[in-house]
Amino acid sequence: MLLATALTCAVDWDWPVLPGAAAGRDGCLCPRPDCPTPGAHPYDPSLLAATTDPRMVRWWWGRRPDAPVLVATGGRVSAVSLPAAAGVRVLDYFDTLRIRTGPVIATPSRYVLLVAPYTMQELAELLIAQDWVPTSLRYHGTGGYVVLPPSRTGAGGVRWAREPVPEAPQAPGGLLDGLPDGGSTAPWLPGIGELMGALVAASAAVPDGARLAY
Repeated sequence: MLLATALTCAVDWDWPVLPGAAAGRDGCLCPRPDCPTPGAHPYDPSLLAATTDPRMVRWWWGRRPDAPVLVATGGRVSAVSLPAAAGVRVLDYFDTLRIRTGPVIATPSRYVLLVAPYTMQELAELLIAQDWVPTSLRYHGTGGYVVLPPSRTGAGGVRWAREPVPEAPQAPGGLLDGLPDGGSTAPWLPGIGELMGALVAASAAVPDGARLAY
């Protein structure tokens, strides 16, 4: 199941992936005895090794079939996350206003909304436009990563709160553009600017966490 997820991301969606540090019975299998995010971060290999090469993906999960699937953010996909309670509220809000969201990941403590890649300048401009931004919002852009379902971390399982929905432009004749057989493409992703205001409002009443926990 995890290998299939990693291959779908790498091959079908062109999202660079790598295996995360597994969580054992006594905590994370990385060298840190006090690891704050057991099983939910890169270790060996490092984040820089993230790849879309199916041979490498098969080799990694052939050796570690239970390793969490991490996707490197910033190139093909980015994300913004907020506390789980705020995440539930903001999805209801988006539904009420008929604002379309992309895939949404539910971890034991946070909701992670996958969005189109954004630059730091774009993010800074969006944040400056807000009167106040709660620090419980976290941004996963260049140099970041997120854990994908159905991975399991030291804090618990990771699931889809909103499933990925593939979408591609239609070519003449009704076939998917560039895909003669009507094959799937990477999931549709909204721009972060379309969601920022509601994310800020939903997070405002949620206490900030002392650390980024999954």
